[in-house]
Amino acid sequence: MPRTASVAGLYAGAVLAAFFRSVLAEPRAPDPPARVWWDWLLVGALLVTAAGEAIFRSDLPMRPLGVAVAFVVIPALLWRRTRPLLSTAVGFGGALVLLAPTVLGDAGDVGLDSMACVLLLPYALYRWASGREALVGTAVVAVPAGLGLATSGRVGDVIGGTTVLVASFALGAAMRYRAVARQREVEQVRTLERSELARELHDTVAHHVSAIAIQAQAGRAVAAVDPATAVETLAVIEAEAARTLHEMRTMVRVLRDGDAADYTPQRGIGDLDELARMSPLVQVRRSGDLADLPQPVEVAVYRICQESVTNALRHARHATAVTVELIGDPGVVRLRVHDDGEAARPATAGGYGLLGMAERSKLLGGTCHAGPDPAGGWTVEAALPRAVPQ
Repeated sequence: MPRTASVAGLYAGAVLAAFFRSVLAEPRAPDPPARVWWDWLLVGALLVTAAGEAIFRSDLPMRPLGVAVAFVVIPALLWRRTRPLLSTAVGFGGALVLLAPTVLGDAGDVGLDSMACVLLLPYALYRWASGREALVGTAVVAVPAGLGLATSGRVGDVIGGTTVLVASFALGAAMRYRAVARQREVEQVRTLERSELARELHDTVAHHVSAIAIQAQAGRAVAAVDPATAVETLAVIEAEAARTLHEMRTMVRVLRDGDAADYTPQRGIGDLDELARMSPLVQVRRSGDLADLPQPVEVAVYRICQESVTNALRHARHATAVTVELIGDPGVVRLRVHDDGEAARPATAGGYGLLGMAERSKLLGGTCHAGPDPAGGWTVEAALPRAVPQ
C-alpha cells in the first residue's frame, strides 16, 4: 500500500511538473488589439464616477487615499491588453494599499466602488499574458484578494468574491483557448489548400509541358519543308513556355509564403452559368470588361461564386432569389452574391467556407467580406485586381 501511494505521488508530481513547464513555455497571445474609443470612454466614465464618489459619499474614512489610488489604478486599464502583468500589478497593488488600513484595524472600507473595475484585469491577464506572466500575476492577485476576503468576516462575501474572481480568470482563459483553436483552424485550412495547390501545380505544369513537347515535335517535322511554319511553331512554344513559367511562379510563391488558394484551372468565369442551373432561384449577371483575365483570377471568381451560392441555397431560409453580379472595372473585378433570405446562418460552410474564400482573395491581393446585409438577407462581396501580384 505505501509503495502504491508513492508511485501515485510520483506520477502526480510528474504531471504537475509537465503542466508548469507547458504554462511557462506559453507565449503571449499574438496581436492584442490596440486601444479603441470605448476604452477611453470606459476609463473616462470610471474617473468621473470616482470623482463623484469622492464628492458625494460621506462614509469614506480616508477620502484622499481612496481617490489617489483610484486615479492611479483606473488609467492602468488602458494597458491591460498590451501590458497585462504591469496593469494587474498596478491595479491589485492599489487594492492592497487600500486594504492596509482595514487589515491594521485603523479604518473601515477606504476604497471607492469604482475600484471594482480591477476585476477586468484577471480576465486580461489570462487572455493576453504569457504563461510566466500569468503565474506571477496570479500571485499578485491572490495577496490582496485573499486579505480582502479574509477581513470581510462574512461567508457570503467570501463565496461571492471568490466566485467572481475565479469567473474573471476562467473567462479570460476560455477566450484565449477559443482564439488559439480558431488560429489552428486557420492553419488547417491553409495546409489543406497548400496540398491542393501542390497537386494542381503538377497537373498544370504537366499540361503545358505536354503542349510544348507536341509543338516542338510538329516544328521539327516541318522545319525542312516549311521553315516559316517552323518559326511560327517556335513562337507558339515561346508563348506557352512563358505562360507556364508565369503560372508556376505564382503558385510556387504561394506555397513558399504559406498562403493558399484552391486553384482549379478547369473552372472560370465562362462556367458561372452552371451555377444558375443549380436552382431556379439563382440569377447570374455580368457587366463591364471581363475579357483576358488571368487564370488565377477567373478561378477565384468561380470558386467564390460557387461557395457563396452553395451557402445561400443551403442556409438561407425563405429565400426567393440568389443574385450573382460580376462587374469588370478598370484594374479590378468586383463580385457580389446576395440572397434575400433570413440572414442568420453558420459562420462558415463545411467548417471553413468563408475562410477559404477570404484566403483565395488575399492570395490575389484582393478582399472578400461576407455578412448580413443592412437591406436584408446575406451578402458576399469580393474585389480582385485584374493583375496577379508577382
